[in-house]
Amino acid sequence: QVQLVESGGGLAQAGGSLTLSCVASGGSLRTYKLGWFRQVPGKEREFVASIWWSGGQTQYGDPVKGRFFISKDDSSRTLFLQMNKLKPDDTAVYSCAADPSMYGGNREFEYQYWGQGTQVTVSS
Repeated sequence: QVQLVESGGGLAQAGGSLTLSCVASGGSLRTYKLGWFRQVPGKEREFVASIWWSGGQTQYGDPVKGRFFISKDDSSRTLFLQMNKLKPDDTAVYSCAADPSMYGGNREFEYQYWGQGTQVTVSS
């Protein structure tokens, strides 16, 4: 079992940057994939980015390609989301997720463990 705790959310201006962190505690992450999703009230959760802990394969949702970058630090068991060129449409609660499988990665149902989420607000 894996526990996830996000941090780094807050308020940013359009065009600015923020970095989110997610610390994963619990068992080995060797066979896990981890991802970031976001959700605004009244809408479905949206895929942002994912990474396989072993190998580092990444994928991104179309709205964030070229602006957001997912990465990890093995020693601290931390997942990062570097968000650049922020837009007001990026305003959402961002959650990290993990699953002990290495397939897919861009759909909510593919993830077993979830963090509590962190709010990101982008002002125009």
